Amino acid sequence: MKRQAWLLLILFVLLSVACFFEARRFVSLETLTKNELLVWVELDRKRLTVYENGTAAAVFPIAVGSADTPSPIGVFRVVSRFVPEMSGFGTRFLGLNVPWGAYGIHGTNHPDSIGSNASHGCIRLKVKDAEALYQMIPNGTPVVLEGGPYGPMNWGIRTLREGDRGADVMQLQKRLMQRGFLFYGADGVFGSATRRAVIDARRAFSLPSGDTADALLQEKLGLVPFE
Repeated sequence: MKRQAWLLLILFVLLSVACFFEARRFVSLETLTKNELLVWVELDRKRLTVYENGTAAAVFPIAVGSADTPSPIGVFRVVSRFVPEMSGFGTRFLGLNVPWGAYGIHGTNHPDSIGSNASHGCIRLKVKDAEALYQMIPNGTPVVLEGGPYGPMNWGIRTLREGDRGADVMQLQKRLMQRGFLFYGADGVFGSATRRAVIDARRAFSLPSGDTADALLQEKLGLVPFE
């Protein structure tokens, strides 16, 4: 009995620490310090805005991920950059530290795609805009990607299964951790540990057996979209 109490206490402390650091990742215009830059990407409006000192310094039209390969949602940072030859990446690429995949902000050799849901998840700009952005923001610049009416759930609930990636997968993992079905791995990647946790959760909630997180399971976990 004492051992169970200690395990619950340790789990509570770990979750509290995780929530603390997650909260510290939040970025808003009000928290910008003097001379700090912020990139704000509105996926639904297909617009990227660069803020300096809380004021819009530049606005660019963009293309974003398709329904099958959505752009990540969350708060990230620019962590890498390179200057490629003219290609699908245009002539500039800024890499983001998205934990569940390789995503970036870059140019394109298909300028007609700007303003649409056309990429594999990256943020596309016109070549001249990508070159201008590349000069404006250094590595370490925070990047906020928001889109859809449901925050991390993007445009609603989708059935999640092994191999899926995204902000909604990370939200699922966090809820599974809160309920004690998953003890680590809130990285936005639906792997084998998440699959086992989903199986256990479905059994605990008396749902039909399976290894996918459908709308029924997500509702039981409290993942209900709201505007």
